[in-house]
Amino acid sequence: MAFGSFSSQDAAPMAEINTTPLVDVMLVLLVVFIVTAPVMTHAVRVELPKATAAVVEQTKQPIKLTLQADGGLLDDQTPIQVAALEPRFAAAFAADPLTEVHLYADKTVQYERIAEAMAAAQRSGLTRIGLMTNGEATAK
Repeated sequence: MAFGSFSSQDAAPMAEINTTPLVDVMLVLLVVFIVTAPVMTHAVRVELPKATAAVVEQTKQPIKLTLQADGGLLDDQTPIQVAALEPRFAAAFAADPLTEVHLYADKTVQYERIAEAMAAAQRSGLTRIGLMTNGEATAK
C-alpha cells in the first residue's frame, strides 16, 4: 500500500523539509513588494513660488576661544588668563544670552582643559558652545 498506516512500528522521523509554506510566504512578499514599489517612488510635483530677499548679515559675534598646545589661551587672538574666562563669559551673557562660544582646541590639548572652558561658559549662563574643527577630513 502506498499510503501511510496508523501503526507505530515504522515510526521514523521525517527527514525531508516541507518547502511549500516557505514558497507561499515568499510569493506573498514578492506581490507586496511589486505593489508597493511604484508607490514609494511616486513624488508630488509642486511648483514653488520664486522670491528674492536681501541677505541678512549676522550681527552677533561669537566668542572665539583658542586653546593652544603650549597651554596658552586666546580670546579672539588676544591672550587671556583662565581666571578671566568667567567674567568674560558673564559679560557676554549679560549683553546677549544667546551668545555662542566657539572653542578652537589644538588636537594635543587634554580634554580636561576643554571641559574646564566649557564648564566656565555654562556657569556663566552660556549654553551655545561649539567645538570647531578645521574642516579637512583625513582618512586612515
